[in-house]
Amino acid sequence: MAHTVPIGQKWWSGGRSPFNVEYGKLMMWYFLMSDAFTFGAFLISYGTIRFSSSSWPNPNEVFKSFPFIGEMTVPLAFVSLMTFILIMSSVTMVMAVGAGQAQDRKAVMKWMFLTILGGLAFLGCQAWEWTHLHNEGAWWGRNPFMNIDGTQSTTNFTNFFFTITGFHGFHVFSGVIINTIMLIKTWRGDFQRTGHYLMIEKAGLYWHFVDLVWVFVFTCFYLL
Repeated sequence: MAHTVPIGQKWWSGGRSPFNVEYGKLMMWYFLMSDAFTFGAFLISYGTIRFSSSSWPNPNEVFKSFPFIGEMTVPLAFVSLMTFILIMSSVTMVMAVGAGQAQDRKAVMKWMFLTILGGLAFLGCQAWEWTHLHNEGAWWGRNPFMNIDGTQSTTNFTNFFFTITGFHGFHVFSGVIINTIMLIKTWRGDFQRTGHYLMIEKAGLYWHFVDLVWVFVFTCFYLL
């Protein structure tokens, strides 16, 4: 016999979706899908301009500086460090989610703190990179870098770079704020009283999405 919902009871009662997924987590997936479309539009636009151009600046020449050291012989050393920091913060977030599932409050606090620290370190690295490029004359509407074939480059390179990396940096900053709120709520024992750490899992979904997007940004701007 088919299951019927009692009169007056809605199908989403109990906080679960019709897909047998916790309702808040389902809404987070919807948000991330919509955000992925935005990032996808940015990156597709960039790729269209990039590969329709006869030449483009060499990323090994543009991104060759390292804080307190100067120009490096190893290409992309600093951005590789940035990528490593963000990936490791994703690992600590996984550990925080696992600790939450095990109801280990102290471990959740430890791993969330390390995740926040990783996010702040990444933002600090990005701030240095932007400042360095700005000091070299790069900004929206300004591009001091020559194409790899020696011809003058257009401002498409810098316009896309600062827009897309800035948009991603805003997401990292938002993630740090969200994770900080989750850390405070964990410290206060809010999740321990409710008996679950689902909010940590939702914050983790957002943080992993931000990390995944960086892989595509890194590939498009620094490797191609």
